[in-house]
Amino acid sequence: MKLRNLLFLLAALLFSLATQAQNYPKREFRAAWIQTVNGQFRGVPTEIVKQRLIDQLNSLQGAGINAIIFQVRPEADALYASRLEPWSRFLTGVQGQAPDSYWDPMQFMIEECHKRGMEFHAWINPYRVKTTLKSQLASSHVYNIHPEWFLKYGDQLFFDPALPESRRHICMVITDILTRYDVDAIHMDDYFYPYPIKGQDFPDSVSFARYGGGFDNKADWRRSNVNLLIKKIHETVRELKPWVKFGVSPFGVYRNQSSDPLGSKTQALQDYDDLYADVLLWAREGWIDYNIPQLYWEIGHPRADYETLVDWWAHNSCNRPLFIGQSVMNTVQKADPQNPAINQLPRKMALQRAYQTIGGSCQWPASAVVENVGSYRDALVQEYNKYPALVPVFDFMDNKAPDKVKKVKAVWTKDGYMLFWTAPKAKTEMDRAIQYVVYRFDKKEKVNINDPSHIVSIVEDNFYKMPYEKGNTKYRYVVTALDRLHNESRSVSKKVKL
Repeated sequence: MKLRNLLFLLAALLFSLATQAQNYPKREFRAAWIQTVNGQFRGVPTEIVKQRLIDQLNSLQGAGINAIIFQVRPEADALYASRLEPWSRFLTGVQGQAPDSYWDPMQFMIEECHKRGMEFHAWINPYRVKTTLKSQLASSHVYNIHPEWFLKYGDQLFFDPALPESRRHICMVITDILTRYDVDAIHMDDYFYPYPIKGQDFPDSVSFARYGGGFDNKADWRRSNVNLLIKKIHETVRELKPWVKFGVSPFGVYRNQSSDPLGSKTQALQDYDDLYADVLLWAREGWIDYNIPQLYWEIGHPRADYETLVDWWAHNSCNRPLFIGQSVMNTVQKADPQNPAINQLPRKMALQRAYQTIGGSCQWPASAVVENVGSYRDALVQEYNKYPALVPVFDFMDNKAPDKVKKVKAVWTKDGYMLFWTAPKAKTEMDRAIQYVVYRFDKKEKVNINDPSHIVSIVEDNFYKMPYEKGNTKYRYVVTALDRLHNESRSVSKKVKL
């Protein structure tokens, strides 16, 4: 009887630990997309824009977000000081016009994100030039230099994906970003070949006649054109900065079963067939470093059920990090089919964390989290992101941890009781410590750095201000170092009284 009770208690303990690990993972990608095409910055004075961004980042940091995907190139233009493309109209109101009280939004965001321990992903739209033909392009825009590189489709203007010149220009833009900005990733969304217009074929017949030799149909040729770009971008990123990631966030349906028996049980637009984006090939070939399919539907959607798609992508990650693109508005506006009294966030988070191949999610849009629509931010703060999380390790890029920190000591300063340490030495940029994780444990607690509830801060600096009270309570602080790809060093500890 005693043995049976012991086994029961052991099983319960293991279940409790597994549940805690599932609910509060130490490693999880928790990102948010900040768009720039919604007019929030256009023509607004620089200091007001900066403060809005700071307020957003503070709110997102408080909600446990550890990565920001910021739109820097919406229409072959720039929300940064590009050497190749004009300033964006979404910043100043007029394309090519530099901002008054000159500033560089991307550089500003990189600095502010890194201060908060957040990754910065530079989000570019590869082919799009005009979202409406009524838009005026700056005289310096590449379209006015090489109009033969572009095609009109519907009310929009695009780079012709078939042209080597288009691919070369896009890679030059990425090279410019990488060589001058400390970004953590290059990010591309779902706009590859444009979303199809009923009754209108994309006008690339001339290009197909010129470059389509060896292809039996336009569809395979178009996919090949996008494949060439994706492969070239990945090679460009790896060559310039091997610690920078390249990720995509495609439309949420790869293929329907009606098109491919291995596709999902859905009836929706398809990446492969309609946008010519062979996302699984890119993952299999290692041309992308992460994938965030945009699963913006609800559980129970008749044509694209969220639960069906989460399961499908989880089984088709192709050995690349997979995160889920979440629609905040859809999630809070739709009721849980099994419990109509609540929204779908609890079930969606449970689904996301039920699969080992899913390493986190990205929230669309960031503004909805900040505005706490449907108490979404409250739920992140109080439950799902209750404790901090480190970004998952991309071990196929780098799996070597930095050396441990040195000379951990507690020192009284004019600013308070501080914990200081010395950065470890590094032979290469890949080995260099860029952040530090500070943990705290009670006097008799066993040190377990796999438990995120003990993380008190993730910092860039080599010091941490401790919350001193009366000096009567003993604690053990533990410090580890993180490199650019979030490999974590061995820990070093220091006992203090607070």
